[in-house]
Amino acid sequence: MTQTAQSGTSGSPGPNGTPADAIELLGLVAQLQLEAFTRSAEDSAVAPTLGERLALSRFAAAAVARRDRVMDRIVELGGDPLAAMGCFDHVLDDFDLRTSPSTWWERLLTSYVGYGVADDFCRIAAARLDETSRALVLDVLEDHSHADLAVAEIGAAGAGDCVLVARLALWGRRLGGEALGAVQALLGSRPALLRIAAGTDAYVKAGEASGKLFGELTAEHTRRMARIGLTA
Repeated sequence: MTQTAQSGTSGSPGPNGTPADAIELLGLVAQLQLEAFTRSAEDSAVAPTLGERLALSRFAAAAVARRDRVMDRIVELGGDPLAAMGCFDHVLDDFDLRTSPSTWWERLLTSYVGYGVADDFCRIAAARLDETSRALVLDVLEDHSHADLAVAEIGAAGAGDCVLVARLALWGRRLGGEALGAVQALLGSRPALLRIAAGTDAYVKAGEASGKLFGELTAEHTRRMARIGLTA
């Protein structure tokens, strides 16, 4: 990964951010968007209705456009997009193996709740980036179309089915735990991400920084579950 920015790039580092920090996080965001494309395309292929298939195919196309915007920003900062993304290739493979859905509703919830934790981490970490990179990350992660579909579909399905609601609540709690574990593993392999997310004191107070970060991620997971009417 290229660690220095070219002269004349837009955006300057924030108080705790550097071009290298931005490239690190942007590489993760771009890889997550690539995986969002793959996931939406796969979901579209098995969706039970034509309307859902069309919606998910649009989500897949939108993920490609978002990924390319992030890759363009990496280039602006003097980085190599392929190298930056390559650091996080297959980053969610273990999570996917542990949380293979058995129903359409579990599949929807996995995308909304499970992958949402990774997005929440990126939002938190983006606060440490230069203004241009931070705004891009937040804008890329602002698209709630897939989340809105999951909320509407699962809400409607569970309205008269207490058994389904109970099962999905259990599935959602499992997803949350596995997703937090995936983030923990990621920080273990890429400690710079913890420093970016928690600030310059992370190396001195790593335990405290990590605890605060995971507290925020857990709170966001609880809010996401509540939005869909499930108990975290």
